Amino acid sequence: MATDPMAEIRASFFIECEELLESLQDALSEMDEGSHDNETINIVFRAVHSIKGGAGAFGLDALVGFAHRYETVLDELRSGRLDVSPEAMKLFFHAADLLQDHVRAARDAGPSPEGSEDCLRELEALIGGAPVEVEEEVTDFQPMGLSFDLDLSEDLDLAGPASQGGGCRLSLRPSAALYASGNEPLHLLRALTALGPARITCDTTDLPDLATLDPEQSYLAWSVDFEGEPDEDDLREVFDFVEDVCDYEIEYGAPEAVPPELELSDLDLSAGASEDPEAEEGFGFFKEPPDAVETAPKQPPAVVAPASGAIPAPADPAPREASKENAKEAAAPASEPSATVRVDLDRIDRLVNLVGELVINQAMLAQSVAEAGLPPNSAVMTGLEAFMMLTRDIQDSVMMIRAQPVKPLFQRMARIVREASGAVGKEVRLRTEGEATEVDKTVIERLADPLTHMIRNAVDHGLETPEKRRAAGKTAEGVITLSAQHRSGRVVIEVSDDGAGINRPKVRQIAIDKGLIPADTVLSDAEIDNLLFLPGFSTADQVSALSGRGVGMDVVRSAIQSLGGRITITSEPGKGTRFSISLPLTLAVLDGMVVSVAGETLVVPLSSILETATLTADDIRSLGPETNVIHVRGAFVPLYDLGAELGYRRPKTSYDGGIVLLTAQENGARSALVVDAIMEQRQVVIKGLQRSYGHIPGVAAATILGDGQIALILDPADLVQNATGRTRGADLALAG
Repeated sequence: MATDPMAEIRASFFIECEELLESLQDALSEMDEGSHDNETINIVFRAVHSIKGGAGAFGLDALVGFAHRYETVLDELRSGRLDVSPEAMKLFFHAADLLQDHVRAARDAGPSPEGSEDCLRELEALIGGAPVEVEEEVTDFQPMGLSFDLDLSEDLDLAGPASQGGGCRLSLRPSAALYASGNEPLHLLRALTALGPARITCDTTDLPDLATLDPEQSYLAWSVDFEGEPDEDDLREVFDFVEDVCDYEIEYGAPEAVPPELELSDLDLSAGASEDPEAEEGFGFFKEPPDAVETAPKQPPAVVAPASGAIPAPADPAPREASKENAKEAAAPASEPSATVRVDLDRIDRLVNLVGELVINQAMLAQSVAEAGLPPNSAVMTGLEAFMMLTRDIQDSVMMIRAQPVKPLFQRMARIVREASGAVGKEVRLRTEGEATEVDKTVIERLADPLTHMIRNAVDHGLETPEKRRAAGKTAEGVITLSAQHRSGRVVIEVSDDGAGINRPKVRQIAIDKGLIPADTVLSDAEIDNLLFLPGFSTADQVSALSGRGVGMDVVRSAIQSLGGRITITSEPGKGTRFSISLPLTLAVLDGMVVSVAGETLVVPLSSILETATLTADDIRSLGPETNVIHVRGAFVPLYDLGAELGYRRPKTSYDGGIVLLTAQENGARSALVVDAIMEQRQVVIKGLQRSYGHIPGVAAATILGDGQIALILDPADLVQNATGRTRGADLALAG
């Protein structure tokens, strides 16, 4: 089935919009933190301007109108006529959020977001109200459906020859393909004038009468006479994106007399141009230079692929061409970005599944070779080892394709903080750490809802009102910290606040009133904190827009557990609360230790194992009537019998000579798991059990081994959390 070129270009536009919105949020965050330099402000302006330009190419009137009015206020900020105040920053952030809503509404053909007009009016109030639109006499030039306005309201010399410039002339004649590809010569001329003082003239010799004019042809040409001699590489760089659809010549030395031309020197081509050279990068509908002429939203231009018969740029003298190539080769590693390809996520998922099957087949092949008893130095064993290494490299590469930084997710949470704090009348600032931490794309997508709930919960319950914070000796503005990092082979995401902490007596009393626990139950601080995860539990005194309906942290915990993760709480009264989410790096493949327990084969994630050891009688210490600890490197570590905890058998009477796996949790706590034997270390493919069996304490997933046997993949931290700790039999307990 043939694909629609316009649909592909439109999809590319919206993908680039997401990147521009990301850069917009980054720059606004820097401004909010006190960075008011011109470059940061220019990034904000360019992002909004580029979105507006691309939207105009597709006739997205609502998006163009919003971006244009937002851009007008930003232009006042860029020119220094508007100061950056806290009130202005709040409006800039709000407008950026609405701009994102407009982009997604345009992409999904949905209704325009509410509140846009109110936000724009507040923005325009910063500059004294909406700017007055001044009607100007314009001449419209519309090749290939493109529309741009040239301000010819000033007197121009339309007859005499152009005045002689300095030592360089650039002659420019676009082909029809340039207009067909959505570009405009005015952008090129503006970029050229940024290289130095110049006189621009327009050659109208080939322009026919209006009756015979073909709108799909190119009739105009331009000459740019520079006062000085700009570097040739800089001149050619202007045409990097259009060199195959534009004919241009560069001539150094005094130019010859020119025929009568239309002088464009009085046009303000450089007005408002950014001082940043990056502002002139790209002349398609995705990236426009600042202050480009307005695209008429009512007459969207036709944007198609460049024509194959484009006019190539003529060759220059050999010495100059050689120097150009050398300069490009020298600059390529530092300046040219790496190429990217957009691939549908379903294709990547299929590739991941195929790699998983490849790992299983590699394990089966290794099992068969081992059973055949072939010598280690045989050709088959050598080839198998090479195959295993190749399988590992393929798996790592595929996992890297799915990995994405958490930055876009964190930026979404910044908006949640702004909206939630505004709803409850609190001053809240979000601080992010580890935005470059990469996580599996599936994990990121499914983490959005739990994080949103936790952020709102922190704003509503975790942080005090400004009055209470001042009374406690804190700043009126509360801080929520959202961080991500890799730890022990997993991804740990933490949401912390500097609020009052968990009111444990209140939490305990609510649990008693709701019948969740008996009134005489003795609970530790950690156990009281975990009451927040009980279904229907809520500490809100009244129902609000954010909370109070009993749908709380139990939903968050269920969502985290469905990802193979876990969530813990730590809180200190008066100083704040921290929620820690621990997640697997990927949902596809992991390195595991295959062990045997009571005749069952199990897999323990290698990332959670610190070391293995064989116990002696001197290592084991009794603790209580039914539990033991072991002495390891000057510290005591609790001992857990995997067979007993999983219900395979009763605790052993003696663990002398037993094999233990010393594991560590994210909080640094250690534990020793007793197994019968260690079989091997291998890569295993994760097969989820949540959909069919729900959450099983201590079990993360399952896998298929090389001999076709199904083995459970354990979650040591969850296993220890739900363990009885019974490692002494009844007879031994009585004897002790």
